[in-house]
Amino acid sequence: MYLDVLDLRAFYYRTRLGRSAQRVLQEALRALWPDTRGLTVVGYGFAAPMLRPFLADAGRVLSLMPSGQGVMAWPIGAPNLSVLVEETRWPIEAGSVDRLIVIHGLETSDRPGALLPEIWRVLAPGGRVAFIVPNRSGLWARRDVTPFGHGRPYSLGQLEGLMRAHRFEPERHGAALYAPPTHRRFWIQTSYFLERLGRRFEPRVIAGALIAEATKQIYARPPSTGKLAVPGPLDVLEGLTLPFPEPARGHREAS
Repeated sequence: MYLDVLDLRAFYYRTRLGRSAQRVLQEALRALWPDTRGLTVVGYGFAAPMLRPFLADAGRVLSLMPSGQGVMAWPIGAPNLSVLVEETRWPIEAGSVDRLIVIHGLETSDRPGALLPEIWRVLAPGGRVAFIVPNRSGLWARRDVTPFGHGRPYSLGQLEGLMRAHRFEPERHGAALYAPPTHRRFWIQTSYFLERLGRRFEPRVIAGALIAEATKQIYARPPSTGKLAVPGPLDVLEGLTLPFPEPARGHREAS
């Protein structure tokens, strides 16, 4: 079940903890994709806070917000780039998105098996998607004071298995949000230090969020019928009377 857009906006823009998390996730994504000049960058879920750094150089930026969550105008004080969409019907041309960020969209979806094909459809060949989800073993998934305490948390193995099942190839993974999920000033002030320290340990154990990058698989995957096709006698002999194939132009025949 999707969170309400008003609650998400209040967390990321009106609390110290939310603004700290926003900065950490922005830096992680920018390190993942340092150059997006001329590219189309799209976010789904509540990705608006994480999309802001890409406004400077990307060719096009768009924030898609699911109807179950609600929508808000974004960015503030500029032409609106935010659109309300149905979960499995995005008003985007197939194969037109170069970079896609999914945050607070996968773990809160009631139909991830239908959402992922839509993500695959809009992603360009060679395009990349970054899934940001609550870490199943992290502290953030165990407390509901942040959006990461809602929905279904994932382990890295579960997330990569889900991606492979829907024709995505996992490429890189990382983690973020090592500071405790608390609004206490001390922990927020030390969050930058804790982020740097946390990367030295096993991120999948203590991090609050997992970040997994994947690319779109474009080769055909034939459907499985459960039957083994066995050629008949005539099929085996088929082609024996055809001319011998010639080498392709520009290639020598092997001696």
